[in-house]
This record gives sequence, structure tokens and C-alpha cells, in this order.
Amino acid sequence: MTNQEKIDKVKKAVNSIIFPITVGVLIFLKCILLYYNSIAIPQSLPIETVLGTIGFITIIVCMLCLLTNRARVIASIIVDLLISLILFGDNVYYRYSNNVLSVSQITNLQYGDEIAGTIPELLKLSHILYFVDIILLIILVIHTKIEKRKIGSRAKLILRIVTFVVIVIGCIFVKKNYIDIASEKVYNKDQQIREATIFGYHIYDFENALNIKKKVKYKNYDEMIKAYNELKSEYETEYGETEKNLKGILEGKNVIVLQLESVQEFVLNKQINNTPITPNLNKFLAENIEISNMYMQSYSTTADSEHSTLTSLYPMENGMAFSKHYTNTYDDIFKIFKNANYHTSYVHGNDAYFWNRGNVYSRMAVDDIELKDKFDDTEYINGYLSDEIIYNQTIEKMKNYEKPFFSFIVSASSHTPFELEGLQDESKVTVDVGKYKDTYFGNYIEAVNYADYAFGVFIEKLKAEGLYDNTAIILYGDHNGLPMYDENMKDFLSYLDSDITDVDLKLNYARVLCGMKIPGVKSLKIEKPVSKVDIKPTLAYLCNIEDGFSLGTNMFNKKDFVILNNQRIITDKYYYDENWYDIESGKLIEISNENLGEKEREIKEKLDKYYSYMTRELEISNSVIINNLLKR
Repeated sequence: MTNQEKIDKVKKAVNSIIFPITVGVLIFLKCILLYYNSIAIPQSLPIETVLGTIGFITIIVCMLCLLTNRARVIASIIVDLLISLILFGDNVYYRYSNNVLSVSQITNLQYGDEIAGTIPELLKLSHILYFVDIILLIILVIHTKIEKRKIGSRAKLILRIVTFVVIVIGCIFVKKNYIDIASEKVYNKDQQIREATIFGYHIYDFENALNIKKKVKYKNYDEMIKAYNELKSEYETEYGETEKNLKGILEGKNVIVLQLESVQEFVLNKQINNTPITPNLNKFLAENIEISNMYMQSYSTTADSEHSTLTSLYPMENGMAFSKHYTNTYDDIFKIFKNANYHTSYVHGNDAYFWNRGNVYSRMAVDDIELKDKFDDTEYINGYLSDEIIYNQTIEKMKNYEKPFFSFIVSASSHTPFELEGLQDESKVTVDVGKYKDTYFGNYIEAVNYADYAFGVFIEKLKAEGLYDNTAIILYGDHNGLPMYDENMKDFLSYLDSDITDVDLKLNYARVLCGMKIPGVKSLKIEKPVSKVDIKPTLAYLCNIEDGFSLGTNMFNKKDFVILNNQRIITDKYYYDENWYDIESGKLIEISNENLGEKEREIKEKLDKYYSYMTRELEISNSVIINNLLKR
């Protein structure tokens, strides 16, 4: 075959249904790339995911085949481009937050400048594979004359009818076997994608965004509050006894809640090149109360963390519960402290528009909203006022607050991309990260080390101004800073523990710094799992004030599990992520429903109970937020 004959054959293929079929194959390969590059595939790609992906792509290809030659070629390239953009976005975002994109995130585009700063660290060379074929196809089409479609013969008409029937049958099939399955796994996106494919997930996600109020379980207050009271009654019976009676110990004391940006638990009491990463935090926790198993609620944003702390409800992810539903009525943390005659304040070194904080906090019982414009702008780090500036100037403001006061402070200097751009005195970073220098992990360790330095300044200034002794402090990391499987982090953790398991990495990803200072309580350690929704009821218990509506529980009681809003469960011994795992060994727990021994039956009943609690809590929380059920 001559070169000209080969060229003619290619041109003929472009003018036939071979072209959209080829595009379909390329899209399928990109889906496989996504599944293996981002979505946590257990052992191997499930055959159901492969077959479902082929089913969706077959429908798309059949639709393209119904078009005339020119329209078919142009539409094929456009479809390829659009799907590639979505898959690329899913892949990059998954590396950032272990979640794929949602249509509800469209409102987050207003924060594009801040979000864009993290993208270079998330890109991989393999991401070019999402787009290289499109460039080649466009070049091919430019050099090919697209023939005008001839009037179809009877055979071609029959073929078009058959193709249309295949599309209809295919749509019914994927709706029943894939899209409907996605609606049953609403909280767990990984599971949605594995069982409904990436196409089923996105179709359901779009449908859900249009009908979100109808999707939640409880449509009115009476139904919801009945379920809530039943759940809380069970918790009181099962876990109500406290390990240490501290009720009311903080009556009349000042309270500071300090949210530290991106500080995970694994950095505590660790050294790198013989230098402590967090010396000031280590000292604070050793002298006071160390809470070693605090878990973030959402694989997502600072706003989600604030939402959980404020309301003792679960986030909907992507800041939606916080910034979109800000007009809702909640029994929020500021309300309960204001009702108890505390002076209240909120502090953050960013602009009022970001995550809609200006509107969020102006609707709450906050006496002083201290945002970027309320501070002297002497030092910025990564675009935010530095932690040191915020802490020093906030304490000056606190000196003039009526006592007792409740203050919620959000730090930002250890925000991704962790480059500490704008830091005026680099000697405040005291660690040498060695071989990790200029890596994402190395930058993270340096940023956390600076955040620790600033925290030390904060504590010393509280003492110097006479505010420390009479003030309770609870501090925690808002969310993870590093991807779950960051290679340098794995290298660092493996050096500390060579037996690290996949479950260890998943828990490490979700576990954040947490500690508490209660005047008069020294060197206490809480090792059971707790989460952000527990902060409000814990402070209400310690201060002996009315808590109101909270899904969390007092950290000093005997509850031994926490729930994450993406349908994970963490107990003192077990971890649930679609299946149950033993935390100590990292191994899958397999319990048959038949021929159970007494011990197996006890374990199964306990695990089933945890799962039931998770489902009930998430149903109540989403119903309250989406239908604003606390507004009466």
C-alpha cells in the first residue's frame, strides 16, 4: 500500500463512523486513566465499572453516528474536549481533596486566584494524556476534506433506526443499573464512581443539584426532631457517662477557639534532621490536654471546618453548607455563648468576601468581626495577614473586651501552597527539611514550623498580658495539608514506622492536630476518636451553658466512634470505608452472615450499630441544612 493510499484510507475513516468510534475508545482510555490515577480502586478495577463506562460511551458514540459527516466530526471533537476537561478536573481535584468535582462548586470559581496557586503542585506529566489526542484529531481533520453526506439509502435509514433503538435501550439500562445506584451511595463519591462510573456520578450529581431539597430524608421539623431526640437518647444511654467530671469547670473563664490552617497530627512530637517540627505545640500539649485522634469532617475546605465547629453539624463539602446556606438558622457556637453573656469575636486575616465570611458572621451573634481590614497590614504571607500579626494584634483587642469573652481565631499562614511568600524574617523557620527542600512536603513542614513559631508568640503574649491563666484554649487543625498518598510524606512516615498500612495512611490524612487548655487540668491525654462536631457540645459542658441542637457529643464521655461526612466511620478499633478494617493490622474484616460464633456476632452487631448511627446522623444533618429545619 502506497503512502497516498494510506492517507486516503485515513481520510475515508474520518468521513465514516470509524471517527466517533475512535473518539469513544480514546475517551474510554481516559476514564481508565482517571480511575487509576485518582479514584481509590480496591486491588483491581471492578468489571462493573469497566462495563458501565463502555455502556455510557457506547450511547455517546451512537448519538454521534446519527449526525451528518461534518456535524459528526465537529461534535466528536467537542464531546472529546468537554469530557476530557471534566476528567482532568476530577483528577486534579482528587489529588487536592480526595474528592471529584461537583456541579455545586460552580460558585467557588470566585476564589479562582487562591485556588489556582495550588494547581502546579497537583499536576502530573500523565495529565497531558487527557488532551494530546484532541490536538492530533484537530490536525487530522484540518488536513482532511469532510465529504458532504449523501442522501441515505433504505439500508442506511434502517441502520439509523436501529442505532436510535440502541440509544433508547442503552439509556434505560444505564439509568437502572448505574445512575440509580449513584443515588444510593450519596455520601461516598468513591463508591458512587466505582459502582455507577464517572458518568453515572456526574449525571446524578447534576440531577441532585436540581432536586436537592427533595432528596433529603426529613422535609419538616417535627419528623427531624423526633429522629434527633431518639438518636441523642440512645447516645445518652450508651455513652452518657463521663470519664472525668469537668462539668462547669470553665464557668466565668474566657474561651479561645484557635483553628490552625492545614496542621495534621503526624507532625507533632516529630523531628526532621534532629530538629522538632512543632516545639511550641509539643510543649503546650504536654502541659495541658492532648487530643490525639481528632478527625476533620470533610475532605475539603477551611469553611467546612468552621461550619462543623460552629454548628455541630456535618458539612456538605466544598464550603456549601457554610457559604451557600449562610441565611439558615442554627444553634451556633456564638449564639450559645452570647446567650450566656459572653463577649464574642471572630478573627481571620482574609477579606470578608472569601467564603462569604462577611455575610456568614454578620448574621451570627458576634460582637466583633475582625477581618483583614481591621488589622495593620505590616506582613502578608501567601496573601493573608501573617499568623504573628493576627495573634499580636488580636490580643491587644482582647485586652479591651468585656469579660468573660469567647473568641474564634482562624490562622492562615500555613495555607497551601505552603511557600511562605511574604515572610519577612526567614529565621522564624527553624527546621532543615534536607532532601525534601523545595518539594510540596518540604514546603509544608516549613509552613507548619512557622505556624508553630507564631503559636508560641501567641501563648507568650497571652501570658505577658495577664490573659493566659484565666482563659481556656482549644486548638485544632482545620483539615489535611498533604494529599493522602504524597510520596515524600509516605517516605517520612515509613522511616518512622516501617509497618505503615493503607488504613494508617487514610487515617493520617483525616487526623488533625487537637489540644485543649483548661485552667487547673494538667497533662491529660484523650486518645478516643473525636471530631469537629464535638467541639461545641464539649465547650457547652465545660462552661455549663445550654448547648441547643448539636449532633456532636461531649469529648469527655465514653463515645468511641466518629463519623465523617463522606460516609467513613472511625472507632477506637475499626475503620469503615465501604468495608470494615481492623485499624491495628490494617486488614479487611470479613464476617459472614451465616454460622456466626458468639464473638463474631458481637463484632457484627457493633459494626452494624455504628453504620446505623452514621446513616441517621448524616440524614438529620443534611435535612437540617438543606431545608433550614431549625428556623421555626
